[in-house]
Amino acid sequence: MSEVADQLAGVVRSIVDQPEAVRVEEIEEEDAIVLQVEVAPDELGRVIGRQGRSVRSLRALLEVRGAETGEYYEVEIVEPE
Repeated sequence: MSEVADQLAGVVRSIVDQPEAVRVEEIEEEDAIVLQVEVAPDELGRVIGRQGRSVRSLRALLEVRGAETGEYYEVEIVEPE
């Protein structure tokens, strides 16, 4: 896992009640690096936030990080299996 994925996992762990359930998978595509975030089923709302504010904030942080490194990052919140 890359440093960016580790940092994203750390931020997500800090906002959920079950940090041990947080998983971040990194998928490299042609034009972006997709970071898929999985949390406990009852934590989805907390990660997404009211009207999507939390996930938008995560995306903004990664946009800044991408500008520094020249990469484009996408965040996807996936439902646990």
